[in-house]
Amino acid sequence: MRVYFSDFFNVSPEIIEQYGAFNVSLINDLPMFIDPFLLFNSEKLEYQGLHAEILKYVAFLRDKSVAGVVDKGLLRSWYCFGEIKQTWLGFSKVGNEGRGPGMDFAIALDQNLKTVFSDFDQQSISKSPHLEKLCLIKDNIGKDNISDFTTNLIKGFLLGYTQTFALSHIAPELRREIRVERAQFNYTTQTWVTKTYTLPFILNNYVLLAPRDILTKDENWINKKDLTRDFQAIVDSVSDAEVRSLLNNYFLQNLPPPQKTKKDRDKQPSQEDIAKAVFNTIEKYPYILDYFLKHKEETGDQAQDISKARVAEVYSLFVEEVSVIIAKLSEETEFYETPKDTLESAYQRVLFLKNVVENKDGYRVFYKDGNPIKREADVHVMYRLTWYAAPEAVSREANEGRGPVDFVVSNGAKDKSLVEFKLASNSKLKQNLESQVEIYQRAHDTDKKIKVILFFSEEEAIKTHNILKEIKLENEKYIVMIDARNDNKPSASNAKKISEE
Repeated sequence: MRVYFSDFFNVSPEIIEQYGAFNVSLINDLPMFIDPFLLFNSEKLEYQGLHAEILKYVAFLRDKSVAGVVDKGLLRSWYCFGEIKQTWLGFSKVGNEGRGPGMDFAIALDQNLKTVFSDFDQQSISKSPHLEKLCLIKDNIGKDNISDFTTNLIKGFLLGYTQTFALSHIAPELRREIRVERAQFNYTTQTWVTKTYTLPFILNNYVLLAPRDILTKDENWINKKDLTRDFQAIVDSVSDAEVRSLLNNYFLQNLPPPQKTKKDRDKQPSQEDIAKAVFNTIEKYPYILDYFLKHKEETGDQAQDISKARVAEVYSLFVEEVSVIIAKLSEETEFYETPKDTLESAYQRVLFLKNVVENKDGYRVFYKDGNPIKREADVHVMYRLTWYAAPEAVSREANEGRGPVDFVVSNGAKDKSLVEFKLASNSKLKQNLESQVEIYQRAHDTDKKIKVILFFSEEEAIKTHNILKEIKLENEKYIVMIDARNDNKPSASNAKKISEE
């Protein structure tokens, strides 16, 4: 079964690993992205040069914004990029189609560069400016925007990196000369230049490889969550006592006043209260962000270690483990050879997925530092990868008045089944299940549907069981619960010991 780059281009995974690249899936994006901090903090001069080029381009945009020469057309030309889908990285639920930084991002970045971040490259506290600073206080500039923007700005490097690999390791019939638009920016003409590269080519498109050591998962190293969590420590790091006091005083003023609880104890501020106070303080004293950047630079070695571990985790689960699932689907069943009812095909794959999460350490992908991430997107990727080479078509279901559905599995116009994933912690779980009762009671004659519910604690499991019992669906075959708890599973070493005994 051809799923990964190595499968399509007849290259061993070991050669790809030795080159330093990630063996991506060419069926569905894998949940990773390029973190610009890993370029800055690298010991490789080439990566440091890429980071410097990113800052040069942002400075160019800043100068144009401050000069007031940027109109709508230039916003589209200089700021708006399509997602580089050829890397097969990101969070697309099906395939590798993403939106990339659009006009909302362009407008927000342009406004920031001419106002609060007009001096972004004149730092005196941190060692370097950082593109990620732009996403710390604006809601419509997030990690996806920063990663897509970064990927586009180092596109020329990725093209050359992939071309070098292709010329050495990929057969001529599996590569092609491609004219690639927006490969490099010409500062003289102030336009993006088209260049020609020899690249791996399959499925009517070229493919780009990315080095493993610039990839991460979950969050950029410089991110809003850490800014909020570490805010007090960042303020305490300010050497000027007067400035430190001003920051502390303003922060405390923005917290809600203490309130007595029924037990006559002061109610502590919520995380939402703290985050609001943090960003109010930043708005008043924006230079505190430079101390945060300095803090992240000083702990930058951790970024390398964490990203390395996260990339290894993605590889272990989405490449190694899923490869085993696909092999089992091929060997132990006839999913890939014999067309069958889409409901049963979809159901069997749900059961395989359930087994991976509950019995093959697959639950680990849903945790960060021991805490559940609770993100449906990760399980979507795992489920989608089990469908490759099946006769059925698997795609996103349009919202046709019944509400959005995660997947539609079809085999011709008359055989269609729906698969939907939900978290047990979802506050509207009961409401969602109640709306589906009639569908399940029709014995699947019309709307064939599978509901998959992930739970992360015993409390969530009990809550879900009670809901299903209340609405008389506790014995429904096509409602599947997946146990993603981490407190009831033996470690790999313990599991091995148990099996040996």
